[in-house]
Parts: sequence; structure tokens; C-alpha cells
Amino acid sequence: MRLIISDVLNLPSKTGDKLIIPDSTLKIHHCIGCFGCWIKTPGQCIIKDNYMNMGELLGHCNELILVSECVYGGFSPFVKNVLDRSISYISPYFTTRNKEMHHKQRYDNIINISAHFYGINITEKEKATVLNIIAANAVNFSAVVNGIVFHNSVDEIKGALA
Repeated sequence: MRLIISDVLNLPSKTGDKLIIPDSTLKIHHCIGCFGCWIKTPGQCIIKDNYMNMGELLGHCNELILVSECVYGGFSPFVKNVLDRSISYISPYFTTRNKEMHHKQRYDNIINISAHFYGINITEKEKATVLNIIAANAVNFSAVVNGIVFHNSVDEIKGALA
């Protein structure tokens, strides 16, 4: 399954894609850092809303596409919130990767991550920060980065994904 987490509405997607976009009819709470998704309800957020199964969705996807406005070298608030709510994708137990301590995988899949950032006048420092964030997320998710692309507009992203 291809999972797309985006802050852009009307994004083109293929049949079978799971598209996570802002929806005013769906409530999304912020992660409160309680670790209930690790201890009380392993693999599922204890906050009962439409985003409580993000870890499971990641566990069933082989391709993750992130589409976000570049905000100070990071994700938009919506995309960041969805990723925060995905912490149940990993297990609370630790392992060593690249001589660093990281969480063990909960699922046996390898995710291929690609990211599309948009914004006018994204600075080189912001781009460098984005590259570091995506690389760190990939290590934490035991994923592979397939590419990071910077666009000037949302229309460019829609064209690239069509």
C-alpha cells in the first residue's frame, strides 16, 4: 500500500492509495507523549479519533509519500501532528543502528519514503534541515529515503504525483 500524508487538498492519488489530508470533519488530537500506544494498547494510540491507527497504517505500507509546506525547515503543523501520532509504528524496546540507540521495529516491513516540500524562497539552510529531519525519521522508522524534492508551488507537486 502507498500511504500519502499531505497538507494539500485535492492531491492526485492512485487506486489503492491511502490518503491522509486535513479534513475539517475529522478531529485530530495532538500526541500527549503518554506512551499508551506502547504500553496500554500496543500499536494503537489511546486517543480515540480518526488518527489512532497511524502506526498500523505505516505497518502495512511499503511506500510513504510526505507532502508538506516547508515551515522553517520542517513539516507543516498538520503533517507533523500526523507523524507524531504514528509513534505506535515502532516498539518501545531499543536496538543499536549506525552506532546509535533506536527503537526496534514493531512491523516487518521496510518503508520507502519520499517527500515533497513546497514554498516560495525555501532557503538552503531550510533545505539542509529538511534533509536531516527526513534522514533521522528514516533511521527511526527503519526506512529507506527514495528522494526529497522541493517545489515552488502546490501545482508542481500535483503534476509530479499525477
